Amino acid sequence: MEQIKQVLKEYFEAWNKGFISKDGEGIRAFMSESLVGHWAHSNLEKPDNYYYDYDLHSVLVQMDDAEKSFETLSITERKNGYEYVILGRETNVIKGEPFRAQCMFVWRKEDAGWKLVREYIELER
Repeated sequence: MEQIKQVLKEYFEAWNKGFISKDGEGIRAFMSESLVGHWAHSNLEKPDNYYYDYDLHSVLVQMDDAEKSFETLSITERKNGYEYVILGRETNVIKGEPFRAQCMFVWRKEDAGWKLVREYIELER
């Protein structure tokens, strides 16, 4: 379990480096090529879906003076430690204003290491 906690730490560090450099390759390195993501908020009838090849660069260039953090609420092991479901709260501080979201991540052990295979992000606003 300590290993997946370290992966999460490194993943969010990659996001913060990406906000500065505007280069998403460090973030994408944590993603499985089979990634399916869902992003939503209260004004959407259904979540927006995105996949491994989504335009991460466009997301990063929109974010000036941004920082991302994550508070883990639970980690559930599956498939004898080859997969984890992680629930928590993500906070993006953008130009001093916090934007919080409830998140669920599914990480899987693949040949190239731990990879994010699914995520659901629901903004609290």
